Amino acid sequence: MTSIDGIEIYPVISLVIFFAFFIGLIYWVFTTNKATIKEVSQYPLED
Repeated sequence: MTSIDGIEIYPVISLVIFFAFFIGLIYWVFTTNKATIKEVSQYPLED
């Protein structure tokens, strides 16, 4: 892996994408009203 130029940026990009996703998810959960969260939580139980 050390012989490939520029390979060290990929783990950093993966980490940034990982944290951005979960920060966005946490933001969505705390800013969405309770009715929407209750509706979305029922999706797996529907036919």
